[in-house]
Amino acid sequence: MLSVLVIDESRSRAAEICAGLALAGYQVAAILADSANLTAEVEKLQPDVILIDTESPSRDTLENLAVVHKDMPRPVVIFTQEDGQNAIRDAVRAGVSAYIVDGLDPKRIKPIVDVARARFEDTQAMRRELEEVSRKLSDRKLVDKAKGILMKARGLDEEAAYHAMRKLAMERGQNMARVARDVIDMARVLL
Repeated sequence: MLSVLVIDESRSRAAEICAGLALAGYQVAAILADSANLTAEVEKLQPDVILIDTESPSRDTLENLAVVHKDMPRPVVIFTQEDGQNAIRDAVRAGVSAYIVDGLDPKRIKPIVDVARARFEDTQAMRRELEEVSRKLSDRKLVDKAKGILMKARGLDEEAAYHAMRKLAMERGQNMARVARDVIDMARVLL
């Protein structure tokens, strides 16, 4: 069962939200009046989703969400009356998956949470893919630099330098980037 951390300064609105979550088949992990201890609460409760109902998301709330998004990312839904472009942009930058303006209808909670979760999963997949591409590019730059060092130091052509590094990687059971780092480190010591 999906667990949801609810943040709402109004106890009566929080009760409505909890009723809507129960009807949607979700479990309420906890109800917080504000986001002051958000990181600690998320770490302790491990909710699947964070749902915030507020007139306007405060700077503190967005900063706390950004910290959670960096360290313990999860879908975040904000229901608010604030429809300004800057508020929306700031919320998205803080990791908000769904920013719903003009109130909360408990009957709409399930589809909104489902959309937020799907968007969050897509965003996380893109982030992982970007990190992988960045790592590969960084590794490629290391290998190219190490090849250049071998070409200069041993008078090898590019293909021979690559094969020498490949052979060393296979002998050591390491990847090419690790061998390239070793070559670069040794060149700093010896040259």
